[in-house]
Amino acid sequence: MKITVACVGKIKEKYLRDGIQEYAKRLSRYCRLEWYEVADERTPEGASAAQEEKIQETEGLRLLRGIPDSSYVIALAIQGNMLDSPELAGKISDLGSRGISHLVFVIGGSLGLSKRILKRADFLWSFSRLTFPHQLMRMMLLEQIYRGYRIMQGEPYHK
Repeated sequence: MKITVACVGKIKEKYLRDGIQEYAKRLSRYCRLEWYEVADERTPEGASAAQEEKIQETEGLRLLRGIPDSSYVIALAIQGNMLDSPELAGKISDLGSRGISHLVFVIGGSLGLSKRILKRADFLWSFSRLTFPHQLMRMMLLEQIYRGYRIMQGEPYHK
Protein backbone atom coordinates (compact mmCIF):
# COMPACT_ATOMS: atom_id res chain seq x y z
CA MET A 1 0.00 0.00 0.00
CA LYS A 2 1.10 3.54 -0.69
CA ILE A 3 0.72 6.03 2.16
CA THR A 4 1.14 9.75 1.64
CA VAL A 5 1.33 12.20 4.50
CA ALA A 6 0.14 15.56 3.21
CA CYS A 7 1.03 18.32 5.63
CA VAL A 8 1.56 22.03 6.06
CA GLY A 9 4.98 23.48 6.85
CA LYS A 10 8.46 22.12 7.37
CA ILE A 11 9.83 20.35 10.42
CA LYS A 12 12.24 22.66 12.20
CA GLU A 13 13.33 20.65 15.25
CA LYS A 14 16.04 18.04 14.76
CA TYR A 15 14.58 15.64 17.34
CA LEU A 16 11.29 15.53 15.40
CA ARG A 17 13.08 15.00 12.08
CA ASP A 18 15.07 12.16 13.66
CA GLY A 19 11.94 10.52 15.09
CA ILE A 20 10.08 10.86 11.80
CA GLN A 21 13.01 9.34 9.90
CA GLU A 22 13.12 6.41 12.34
CA TYR A 23 9.43 5.57 11.91
CA ALA A 24 9.64 6.10 8.14
CA LYS A 25 12.48 3.58 8.06
CA ARG A 26 10.48 1.09 10.15
CA LEU A 27 7.42 1.54 7.93
CA SER A 28 9.39 0.87 4.75
CA ARG A 29 8.97 -2.89 5.21
CA TYR A 30 5.17 -2.57 5.25
CA CYS A 31 4.25 0.21 2.83
CA ARG A 32 5.57 2.86 0.48
CA LEU A 33 5.63 6.15 2.37
CA GLU A 34 5.65 9.54 0.66
CA TRP A 35 5.49 13.11 1.89
CA TYR A 36 3.65 16.01 0.38
CA GLU A 37 4.54 19.21 2.20
CA VAL A 38 3.09 22.61 1.37
CA ALA A 39 4.16 26.03 2.58
CA ASP A 40 2.42 27.42 5.62
CA GLU A 41 0.95 30.88 5.69
CA ARG A 42 2.13 33.39 8.24
CA THR A 43 -0.63 34.18 10.73
CA PRO A 44 -0.53 37.81 11.86
CA GLU A 45 -0.70 38.53 15.58
CA GLY A 46 -4.33 39.04 16.57
CA ALA A 47 -5.67 37.70 13.26
CA SER A 48 -9.43 37.92 12.85
CA ALA A 49 -11.59 34.84 12.30
CA ALA A 50 -11.93 35.85 8.64
CA GLN A 51 -8.14 36.12 8.25
CA GLU A 52 -7.67 32.73 9.88
CA GLU A 53 -10.27 31.16 7.58
CA LYS A 54 -8.49 32.68 4.56
CA ILE A 55 -5.18 31.20 5.76
CA GLN A 56 -6.81 27.78 6.21
CA GLU A 57 -8.32 28.04 2.74
CA THR A 58 -4.98 28.97 1.13
CA GLU A 59 -3.20 26.08 2.84
CA GLY A 60 -6.10 23.76 2.02
CA LEU A 61 -5.95 24.57 -1.70
CA ARG A 62 -2.23 23.81 -1.68
CA LEU A 63 -2.89 20.47 0.01
CA LEU A 64 -5.68 19.55 -2.41
CA ARG A 65 -3.32 19.92 -5.39
CA GLY A 66 -1.32 16.95 -4.12
CA ILE A 67 -4.21 14.64 -3.26
CA PRO A 68 -5.13 12.30 -6.12
CA ASP A 69 -8.85 11.85 -6.76
CA SER A 70 -8.48 8.09 -6.50
CA SER A 71 -6.91 8.13 -3.03
CA TYR A 72 -8.67 7.47 0.26
CA VAL A 73 -8.22 10.56 2.46
CA ILE A 74 -7.99 10.46 6.23
CA ALA A 75 -7.90 13.98 7.67
CA LEU A 76 -6.62 14.48 11.19
CA ALA A 77 -9.25 16.68 12.79
CA ILE A 78 -10.21 17.23 16.41
CA GLN A 79 -13.90 16.77 15.50
CA GLY A 80 -13.20 13.38 13.93
CA ASN A 81 -13.74 9.86 15.19
CA MET A 82 -11.38 8.53 17.82
CA LEU A 83 -9.78 5.14 17.14
CA ASP A 84 -7.60 3.03 19.33
CA SER A 85 -4.58 1.32 17.80
CA PRO A 86 -6.31 -2.01 17.02
CA GLU A 87 -9.20 -0.11 15.38
CA LEU A 88 -6.74 1.82 13.22
CA ALA A 89 -5.05 -1.45 12.23
CA GLY A 90 -8.47 -2.86 11.32
CA LYS A 91 -9.34 0.23 9.27
CA ILE A 92 -6.10 0.09 7.26
CA SER A 93 -6.52 -3.66 6.76
CA ASP A 94 -10.15 -3.27 5.70
CA LEU A 95 -9.31 -0.51 3.21
CA GLY A 96 -6.59 -2.69 1.69
CA SER A 97 -8.94 -5.65 1.39
CA ARG A 98 -11.45 -3.38 -0.37
CA GLY A 99 -8.83 -2.66 -3.02
CA ILE A 100 -7.78 0.77 -1.83
CA SER A 101 -4.10 1.07 -2.61
CA HIS A 102 -3.39 4.69 -1.70
CA LEU A 103 -4.11 6.31 1.65
CA VAL A 104 -3.49 10.01 2.19
CA PHE A 105 -3.30 11.26 5.76
CA VAL A 106 -3.72 15.04 5.97
CA ILE A 107 -2.29 17.16 8.79
CA GLY A 108 -3.19 20.84 8.75
CA GLY A 109 -1.18 23.81 9.88
CA SER A 110 -1.37 25.61 13.19
CA LEU A 111 -4.93 26.78 12.45
CA GLY A 112 -6.20 23.37 11.40
CA LEU A 113 -7.75 22.20 8.15
CA SER A 114 -9.92 24.11 5.71
CA LYS A 115 -13.55 23.24 5.11
CA ARG A 116 -12.61 22.02 1.61
CA ILE A 117 -10.16 19.48 3.04
CA LEU A 118 -12.69 18.30 5.61
CA LYS A 119 -15.27 17.90 2.84
CA ARG A 120 -12.81 16.00 0.61
CA ALA A 121 -11.85 13.61 3.41
CA ASP A 122 -13.30 10.13 3.38
CA PHE A 123 -12.72 9.80 7.11
CA LEU A 124 -12.02 12.30 9.90
CA TRP A 125 -9.73 10.93 12.59
CA SER A 126 -9.13 12.52 15.97
CA PHE A 127 -6.18 11.42 18.06
CA SER A 128 -7.69 13.14 21.08
CA ARG A 129 -9.70 16.14 22.13
CA LEU A 130 -6.35 17.61 23.16
CA THR A 131 -4.51 19.96 20.81
CA PHE A 132 -1.05 18.85 19.67
CA PRO A 133 1.61 20.79 17.76
CA HIS A 134 1.10 20.00 14.07
CA GLN A 135 4.81 19.18 13.65
CA LEU A 136 4.70 16.64 16.50
CA MET A 137 1.60 15.07 14.92
CA ARG A 138 3.70 13.84 12.01
CA MET A 139 5.80 11.66 14.26
CA MET A 140 2.78 10.55 16.28
CA LEU A 141 0.94 9.64 13.07
CA LEU A 142 3.82 7.55 11.73
CA GLU A 143 4.18 5.77 15.06
CA GLN A 144 0.49 4.85 15.02
CA ILE A 145 0.60 3.66 11.42
CA TYR A 146 3.66 1.57 12.28
CA ARG A 147 1.89 0.18 15.35
CA GLY A 148 -1.12 -0.63 13.16
CA TYR A 149 0.98 -2.60 10.71
CA ARG A 150 2.64 -4.51 13.56
CA ILE A 151 -0.81 -5.39 14.90
CA MET A 152 -2.00 -6.49 11.45
CA GLN A 153 1.03 -8.76 11.09
CA GLY A 154 0.62 -10.21 14.58
CA GLU A 155 4.08 -8.94 15.47
CA PRO A 156 5.07 -7.87 18.97
CA TYR A 157 4.91 -4.13 19.59
CA HIS A 158 1.37 -3.28 20.62
CA LYS A 159 1.00 -3.21 24.39
